[in-house]
Formats: sequence, structure tokens, C-alpha cells
Amino acid sequence: MAKRPSNYSAQSEQLKEDLRQLSDTVEELVNATAQDASSEMSDLRARAERRLKDTRARLEARGEKIYHDTRDTLSSQADCCDRYVHENPWTSIGLGAAAGVVVGLLLGRK
Repeated sequence: MAKRPSNYSAQSEQLKEDLRQLSDTVEELVNATAQDASSEMSDLRARAERRLKDTRARLEARGEKIYHDTRDTLSSQADCCDRYVHENPWTSIGLGAAAGVVVGLLLGRK
């Protein structure tokens, strides 16, 4: 099983904080819209857009990291399995045959 990175919790907390700030800014934007103050409105829009862009970039980066970590983990597990089969060919053949017999018996019971 793959280990979580040691800074996983810190990254998770940072993301939660980013989302909270984004939510607060959007709420301020909605409140400012009701007052219709154009300079205040443009400032809030700029802040909301900036925070939204930053949060999206962090989410995309985190998604890419998860994708690559998962791919690397699966690749290393496949390498381990391949190595085991090459080091123990008869055991692997026996396990495959046993699995085939079990599947055959289960299918034959219909």
C-alpha cells in the first residue's frame, strides 16, 4: 500500500483555507452587487478572479500529482508481480491453474 506524503495534511489544510477564502470573497461580491458600488465591485471581482484562478491552479496541480503518484505506484506493483513470476515460474503456473479450476467449477455449477 502506498504511503501518503508527509505534507499531505498541510496541503489539505491549505486547500481548505483557499476554498474558504474563495467562498468568503464570492459572498462579499454578492453583497457588493446588492449595493452596486462600481469601484468596490471591480475590486471584489478582481480578488475573486485571482483567488479562483489560484485555487484552480492548485487543484489542477494536486490532481496531476495524484495521477502521477498512482501511475508510479501501479507501475512498481506491476514490476514486482513480473519479477515474482520470473523468479517463481512453477508457483505462478500452479496458482494460475488452481484459479482456473476454481472458476471452472463455479461456472460448471449452473
